[in-house]
Amino acid sequence: MLLDFGSETRRINAIINKGASTRLTDIQFLEKEIRKWKKSPVRRDMIVAEQYYRGEQDILRKGRQVIGEDGKLEDVVNLPNNRLIDNQYQKIVDQKKNYITSKPINITTQNENYTKELKYILDKKFSRVLKNVAKDAINGGIGYLHPYYNENGEICFKRFNNWEIIPFWKDEEHTELDFFGRLYVVEGYEGEQETTFEYFEVYTREGMQRYLVQQGKLILDVTQEQTSHYYHVENGIVKGYNWQKIPLIAFKRNEEELPLIKCCKSLQDGINRMLSTFQNNMEEDNRNTILVLVNYDGANLGEFRRNLSEYGAVKVRSDSSEGGGDVRTLSVEVNAENYKIILELFKQAMIENCKSYDAKDARLTGDANQMHIQTIYQDIELDAQDMETEFQAAFEDLLWFIDIHLNNTGVGDFTKEEVEFTFNRNTLVNESELIENCNKMVGLLPTKLILEHHPWVKDVDETMKLLEEEKQKDLEEYPQFEKGDISEQEE
Repeated sequence: MLLDFGSETRRINAIINKGASTRLTDIQFLEKEIRKWKKSPVRRDMIVAEQYYRGEQDILRKGRQVIGEDGKLEDVVNLPNNRLIDNQYQKIVDQKKNYITSKPINITTQNENYTKELKYILDKKFSRVLKNVAKDAINGGIGYLHPYYNENGEICFKRFNNWEIIPFWKDEEHTELDFFGRLYVVEGYEGEQETTFEYFEVYTREGMQRYLVQQGKLILDVTQEQTSHYYHVENGIVKGYNWQKIPLIAFKRNEEELPLIKCCKSLQDGINRMLSTFQNNMEEDNRNTILVLVNYDGANLGEFRRNLSEYGAVKVRSDSSEGGGDVRTLSVEVNAENYKIILELFKQAMIENCKSYDAKDARLTGDANQMHIQTIYQDIELDAQDMETEFQAAFEDLLWFIDIHLNNTGVGDFTKEEVEFTFNRNTLVNESELIENCNKMVGLLPTKLILEHHPWVKDVDETMKLLEEEKQKDLEEYPQFEKGDISEQEE
């Protein structure tokens, strides 16, 4: 069965192949794209970012080197070679991820039934998936969600690793997909031999097709030639259907899809090197001093060093009346303050380059006012606003799949309903100051608007409902409140 790889891509291929003696088939085109993707800087940055987040950093491959006899650096194994990691990068990624996604997203519509359905689908499990996608977007510049149906016929969203996805965009702005491929590996057995299988899945509007990748060639997976995006049971018969859009939602960190690791890798490496070098110098023991030997009676310097390390002493003899043997030292001091200053400079540079914040800032101690707090969070807030703009666009794409699902399952047609997604920042606030400002606005602004800014309110609609119930209860207990004539009755 032939795949439709998208009208725009076919048009581009037709232009490329026009007048050529040989033409690329669809499979050959995909094989070339896979080889190009595996070597691409974009994929490399995504993998490096994930490795750095997990603590698999370049310092782990660093060796000790000295100047050899020919004046060139050469590796040595008899010196301390510490490989310390102070993973500031992971800390910053978690800061930015939690800042924008750790609190539940507020969903606001004018239709209560629609709001209820959206909250049911976008539940706490979805919030966990969204947080992981946000980490992907920060780490690799872009994260992906794939809408699918589970065995119960419920719409769900699966996170794809960003380095597995090869997107084929229709436009330069990367706003609409023509189709996409997913390149991934699976551990399995070939007979009794454990082995790794590499698969490539192609998702188009006509469905999904899977291939086995062997020596750079695509071999159709005969166990699953062609599948639909989702299935539906009609009169006891299972029927397959496809989305009218490509089933992939892209969540970008910014317009350029720039990975955070590009902003700070050299700084993270510098921190690791400084810590490792400091500990190396502290552990070198006898090498903390340069020994000057005069008339040393020994086989060679290696034997001298071994005796000094093992016995803590050396023998010096003199056969000359003009002068005796001697050992003098030139001390090499390790100044811890220098390392401390450099480390602080590196860490501060990481905070500024990554647009993060210092949670140990002295201005956050004591009763910090809201202005100081906003100043400290200014950089991360600017970055979060950029990220939220991209995420809001992604939520529009996600909402399209949910609306189609609700319409197809007979829940209702909500395609024309307006939906507002509000991201709640996980920021430190001066609660007493904010509450005081909310109290000052009572009577000047609508209650709902005031509640949206109150630090104790988690769900505005639920809070409004509780206030209405409390007001109704008071009216039942004190009916005179409804007439507003308490003063007259008292008189």
